[in-house]
Amino acid sequence: MSNQPIPNRAVVAMSGGVDSSVAALLLHREGYDLIGVTMKLYDIDQADLPEYYRGCCTLDDVEDARAVCRILGVPHYVLNVQREFRAFVIDYFRREYEKGRTPHPCIACNDKIKFSFLAQRAQMLQAAYVATGHYARIEPDGSGSLALRRGADADKDQSYVLFGMRQEQLAATLMPVGHYPKPEIRRLAEEAGFPNADKPDSQDICFIPTGDYREFLRERTDERPGEIVDATGNVLGAHEGIQYFTVGQRRGLGLSGGPPRFVIRLEPDTRQVVVGSEKDLYQDTLYADPVSWVAGPPPAGPLDVMVKIRYKFAEAPATVTATGTGALVRFREPQRAITPGQAAVFYQGDTVLGGGPIAGAEPAPQTEPAGVTLAHA
Repeated sequence: MSNQPIPNRAVVAMSGGVDSSVAALLLHREGYDLIGVTMKLYDIDQADLPEYYRGCCTLDDVEDARAVCRILGVPHYVLNVQREFRAFVIDYFRREYEKGRTPHPCIACNDKIKFSFLAQRAQMLQAAYVATGHYARIEPDGSGSLALRRGADADKDQSYVLFGMRQEQLAATLMPVGHYPKPEIRRLAEEAGFPNADKPDSQDICFIPTGDYREFLRERTDERPGEIVDATGNVLGAHEGIQYFTVGQRRGLGLSGGPPRFVIRLEPDTRQVVVGSEKDLYQDTLYADPVSWVAGPPPAGPLDVMVKIRYKFAEAPATVTATGTGALVRFREPQRAITPGQAAVFYQGDTVLGGGPIAGAEPAPQTEPAGVTLAHA
């Protein structure tokens, strides 16, 4: 039996939500040969879930995905990826906090699970594409390459979490809902008779049902106490572990009296939490490393771009310069709470140029020549 991909076959990553369901609907209407796949990412006890839970991976989610595939007349499978999800997402999440960084698990999930592990399984099913319900667009850039662009619905745009996609991944990926506004997606689902047409969107960190990431870390990390100090090194208090803090944090510091204080830096080597004033949170440079460039090679010189440093955060004008495996970003105006571990993503108009995890304010003293790009997370 040949393992050559069938040109119009696509594996659709179906979470049970309305977006991935309508992605399957749109592709089915275009004549694609579809296979629906729901990935079981982690064990979850529905009896323990709070009423407000808006994650995934419940039995109801699987049944919703299966019902949609039944309506469309396409096969549906459940793929157990718990081991991979634990290694590349949950363990990454835990390690980053232990290093004094603030991770974005959705980026790791897209990179390692959907566009790596699932793509490999799609090849085994002779599928030429992996399709998802992301609000982003993949379009020719006019020069023979593919461009990753923002979703048409600015309020739902998910291009920020997809900056690590490379040309070969873009060529093998379909994101049909990225061309539509969210209300239209729900209307299409309702017209098709999908049971999840009015299903609420997923929210927060899917594998932490309560939303309390500190409690999640408390059960999975070793507490290593340290000092809370000011910017000049004066000891102000003590803490149980740097994993419970993030840059910009004001509440929960355990400090009484004096002016308002914010976490301005975490020092994993000394286990110090450094606090300061509101103005100490602002800086005009950052270094991201490693950086992935969507077009492939890094730009030869400085570029004027818009940079987003958090998912739900307005982008700001800056100049980005590739250096070593990373990129140095200089903002026109200082930005608040630039946080190591979060991603800096570079845009020109609607086009994502690339991005990478924030490593600090400046690159390390020694860097390699630009030209090598590594995947993040």
